[in-house]
Amino acid sequence: MTTIPRALDTAEVHSLQTRTVTTLMGSQVLGGIGVASGIAVAALVAADVSGRDDLSGLANTSQVLGGALLTIPIAALMAARGRRVGLATAYLIGTVGAALAITATILGSFVLLLLGTALFGASTTANSQARYAAVDLAEPRLRGRQLSLVVWATTIGSVVGPNLFGPGKAVALRLGLPELAGAWLFSAGGFVLAAIVVQLMLRPDPLLTARALADHGTPVGDRVPERGSILHGLRTIAASPVILLGTLAVTGGHVVMVAIMVMTPIHMEHGHAEVEVIGFVISVHILGMFGLSPVAGYLTDRFGSRPVILLGVVIQVAAAVLAALSEVGWSLGLLLGLFLLGLGWSCTMVAGSGLIAAGAAVRDRAAVQGASDLVMGLSAALAGGLAGVVVQYLGYDWLGAIGAVLALTLGAYTLLRGRQAVLTGP
Repeated sequence: MTTIPRALDTAEVHSLQTRTVTTLMGSQVLGGIGVASGIAVAALVAADVSGRDDLSGLANTSQVLGGALLTIPIAALMAARGRRVGLATAYLIGTVGAALAITATILGSFVLLLLGTALFGASTTANSQARYAAVDLAEPRLRGRQLSLVVWATTIGSVVGPNLFGPGKAVALRLGLPELAGAWLFSAGGFVLAAIVVQLMLRPDPLLTARALADHGTPVGDRVPERGSILHGLRTIAASPVILLGTLAVTGGHVVMVAIMVMTPIHMEHGHAEVEVIGFVISVHILGMFGLSPVAGYLTDRFGSRPVILLGVVIQVAAAVLAALSEVGWSLGLLLGLFLLGLGWSCTMVAGSGLIAAGAAVRDRAAVQGASDLVMGLSAALAGGLAGVVVQYLGYDWLGAIGAVLALTLGAYTLLRGRQAVLTGP
C-alpha cells in the first residue's frame, strides 16, 4: 500500500503526475505495437484456419470479448493492489495469448486460436485502463489533455504494428512458421517489454497515491473502503447521468469502430489487395484513432465532453458512409473512411472517458472504470461477431450503413439526454 505521510503541495503532485504520464506513454508505445500487430492479422488467420470468411470476425470478437471479461479480475486486482500490478499482469496474460495464437496458426486449430485471442485481449485491457491511470492525480481542468496524451502515445506502436507484416513474414519463414504467425511474435515481445516498463517505473502507484492523499487527515475508522466489485461499478454507472453518458459514448463509438474495422481486411482481400496494403490501411485507421487524441483532449477541456462526443458522432457517420460506398479491395475512399472512423472513435473515447473519470469517486474508480470497459468490450465483441455475418449475407456496404445508424443513435441520446449529465455533473 502506498503511504503518503503528509499532504503534498501542488508542485509535488504535478511532479508525480508528470512521471506517471511519461511512464504510461512509454508502455503504451510498446503495448500498441503488440496489440496492433495481432489485431491486423487476426481476421486473416481465422479465415485461413477455419476456411470460412463468415467466421473470420470471430478472432477479433474473441479478442474483444476476452479483453472485456478479463477486465473483471484486472479491475479487482487494481482495486486491491493498484495500477502497476494490474497493468503488468494484463500484459503478461496477453503474452500467453500471443503464444497460443502462434501455436494455433501452426496446428491449424481454430478453437486454440480463439482461446489465444481471448487471452490476447488482456493486452487491450491494459492499454485501455492505462488512460484512467493517467488521470488519477490530474487536475480536473487538465484531465482531458492528460488522458489524451496516454491515448496518443499508442499511435507510435499502433501505426508501426500493422506495417510489420513484411518483417514478420521474414522472421516467421526463417523460424519455419506460417508467415502470418510472425505478427504474433512482435505482439509477445511488445507485451513483455510493456510489462517491464510498468513494473519498474510506475512508482509510486498513481491510484494508491490518490487514495492515500484522499485519506490524509481522515481517521482510519472513517475512511471509505476500496470498492472493486464490477457489480458496484455497474450500479454506480446506472445511478449517475454523468458516468452513464460517458459509458454510452465510449461504448457507442467503440462498437461502430470495431464492427467496420474487423471486416475491412476481408473486404480488401476479396478485391485481391496485397497483405502489405491491408496493413497500411489498418495503420492509417489506427493513426486516426490515436494521432489526434490530444486535440480531442484539448477540446474536451475547453468546451466540455458533450460537444466533442457529438463531433465524434458526425465524423463516424461520414466514415461509415464512405466505407459503405467503397469498392471491394483497395480505394482512396476506403482509406479516408478508415481514418475518419478512427478519428471519430478518438473523440467519443476521450470525451466519454473524461466524464467517467470526473464522475467516479476515488474509492469507486477501479470498479466504475472496469465496469464501463466491460460494457464497452462486451458490446464491441457482439458487434464484431455480427459484423462477419452481415458481410457474409448482406455485404460490406450494409455493414457501413448499420454503423452510421448506430452512430446517429448515440448522437440522438447525447442531444436529448446529455444535457442532464451536464447540469448534474461535477
